[in-house]
Amino acid sequence: MSTTHHRQREAEFASRAFDPQALTTARQLRGLRKNELAKQVGLTPAAVSQYELAQSRPSASAVAQLAMALGVPAAFFASGHPHPAMPSAAHFRSLRATTQLQRDQALAFGKIAWQLVTTVEKYVELPAVVLPRLPMPSDPTRSDVASAAQQARSALGVQSGPVPHVTRLLEAHGAVVMELPPVSERVDAFSHWYGSRPLIFRNPLKNDLPRSRFDVAHEVGHLIMHLDAEPGSRIVENQAHDFAAEFLMPRAEITDELPRRLDWETLYSLKRRWGTSLKALVYRAHSIGIFRDTTYKRAMMTLSQHGDPEPCDLGPRESPALLESAVRLCEETGVTFTEIVARSGLPAELADQVYATATMTRPRINLRPLSDTEEPSSSPDDAYGFLQLVEG
Repeated sequence: MSTTHHRQREAEFASRAFDPQALTTARQLRGLRKNELAKQVGLTPAAVSQYELAQSRPSASAVAQLAMALGVPAAFFASGHPHPAMPSAAHFRSLRATTQLQRDQALAFGKIAWQLVTTVEKYVELPAVVLPRLPMPSDPTRSDVASAAQQARSALGVQSGPVPHVTRLLEAHGAVVMELPPVSERVDAFSHWYGSRPLIFRNPLKNDLPRSRFDVAHEVGHLIMHLDAEPGSRIVENQAHDFAAEFLMPRAEITDELPRRLDWETLYSLKRRWGTSLKALVYRAHSIGIFRDTTYKRAMMTLSQHGDPEPCDLGPRESPALLESAVRLCEETGVTFTEIVARSGLPAELADQVYATATMTRPRINLRPLSDTEEPSSSPDDAYGFLQLVEG
């Protein structure tokens, strides 16, 4: 069968089994408004709206034009692939800093990512979701938020001290952590429950260990506390910020370690120990009541004048490994990534893009050869026995 004939048959099938949600996802993923898409394919904005609202069905020729404009095969618009249940609105760091178009684009990418993850789950059993969803008072206090963070640490098996690897800890307990694609670089980290599994997306431009750890912990706060909260408000964001601070630097443990005056050497040491930024440590000291307002302002002014990156660099952000490990496990059992993509119903280009955001493996160099009797040290990437959990 010729390629042209195959595409025509594909468009005819997609027209008969048209899925309105698939069109919305593809359009949002490309960052297009309805009127912009309509102009590209020679349709009216009303026609595109009717397609997305299931008020009418596009012809085979219209499907072919939509597929070409949006860079997906016509089969992408055919029904038969599930869509994630979205029990709540996604939480973005600031609604003022991003447009609705940018947020829609990020959410559409999340749906595509979910589609690939759920397909992988047909072949590999991913870690069970342990992340709790805690009911909060209508007007929670800082004490309520701190209690939620302590319960989260307990549920995730963190007994005391710093969290060695926040990303792997969450992956080991069922969350999926990914990067946003470059086209969404203006969107800060955001999170969402897609059905019963949480997905966390980080900003790819924040290649800084302390900031990425705090961002992920911040999103965990949203996932745990804010299932029904209206996203974007300053109050809700501050609660997630306080959650992250308690989750990464428990008050009961860090209070005695914080300096009673502005001592940068001590703060550098604490940054290395807790894996948090100097700004987060200074903010923590102020919120606990150790630093007075004048000390806090002076410290923040000094850090602001220094700019990014701040002193005492700890290296690049933590890397996720869950999806990559699962795909490798599939390949070891004879299921190729190409087969996974075909079953997912995703275009190969989109599936590759999603997979790339979940794989950040870099080769490591051992500068000192080990002796015959010396055991290799454990990598921080294997904290919590993550690989054992996946390959189990």
